[in-house]
Amino acid sequence: MPYRRLVSMRIIFAAGGTGGHINPALAAAGEIRNRYPDAEILFIGAKNKMEAELVPKAGFDIKTISISGFQRKLTVKNIGRNIATLWRLLGSGSAVRKIIKEFRPDVAVGFGGYVSGPVIRAAAKMGIKTAIHEQNAFPGITNKLLAKEADAVMLTVSEAEKYLECKNKPTVTGLPVRSEILEADKDFARAELGIDDKPLVFSFGGSLGARTINESMVKIISELHKSGKCNFIHAYGQYGKWVPEALKKNGVDIDKEKNIDVREYIYDMDKCLAAADLIICRSGAGTLAEIEAVGRASILIPSPNVAENHQYHNAMALVNANAAKVIEEKDLTDEKLLKIVTELIDNIYMLDAMGRNAKKLAVPDSQKKICDIIVSLAKQ
Repeated sequence: MPYRRLVSMRIIFAAGGTGGHINPALAAAGEIRNRYPDAEILFIGAKNKMEAELVPKAGFDIKTISISGFQRKLTVKNIGRNIATLWRLLGSGSAVRKIIKEFRPDVAVGFGGYVSGPVIRAAAKMGIKTAIHEQNAFPGITNKLLAKEADAVMLTVSEAEKYLECKNKPTVTGLPVRSEILEADKDFARAELGIDDKPLVFSFGGSLGARTINESMVKIISELHKSGKCNFIHAYGQYGKWVPEALKKNGVDIDKEKNIDVREYIYDMDKCLAAADLIICRSGAGTLAEIEAVGRASILIPSPNVAENHQYHNAMALVNANAAKVIEEKDLTDEKLLKIVTELIDNIYMLDAMGRNAKKLAVPDSQKKICDIIVSLAKQ
């Protein structure tokens, strides 16, 4: 039952930069809107970033500020960028305070991205209840600082707690996963995708594509298609349009192979995840939450191009639960990946066991947990 006194509660969400920050915040905001239709919700994001498009599409108001992140690699060009970033950061404080004063929120919630830091810091200094959500097993610098003053710290995985000094005991809430992924049926998905009873290897490297994953999957598909022992769905991304031709040079004409589906992008992620027996991908927090939600075995190849190498730490949370295998990109070879793939698809019992272990890590009521914490702060 909704808490009646809170029909007019006001909540600010700060999130941006990537879908990995924005989508969980939108899921949490949607849960609050469903439970408390009269709640007033405002997003704060960065100008010219994807939140400026995604948030209004989801039906929420957004105010944007000029802010950017610091470049870690020191070059002459990046030094100039960092000076501009510092200038924007100094100016963002007054812009954020103005928005907060006008909106008068009961609580401010940070889901990550450049904008989260100044918003949560300003809200805390103004005496407003604050909460943050940390997606990764190894927290970023901003959330390490914010955790010391936030009234509530929400974690995707428990491993993150040991890296944080929190004002209050953190809560493991998991990361919200889209309902269509949670509700997808394996048999139905395989029938719709035309997958037979052989194992399905589903691989992808994100919307842009990961060159190392693409290169290895060309070799894996080329080698294993001869035996016909498994099916493949592989997404090569925006920068991997060379993949079909590379496969053809290796004797795989994807237009003629019934059990090989190679495409640029995955528009039906719910079906592909549900149909898969083994998933090969990066280890971003959102992707892992989806793998856990559907309970599938995975081979994880963390991106080395992320802050604090957090994808490796994310992957190890599954590895330590015997739910996944990990190959760091620096150690990735076609032979090593082929060996692991072959071992797994030849051992359905191991695949099933890893999938069950992944499922145990899932937090299916993540949106509810996050909503409950936000509302409890608003009640105080």
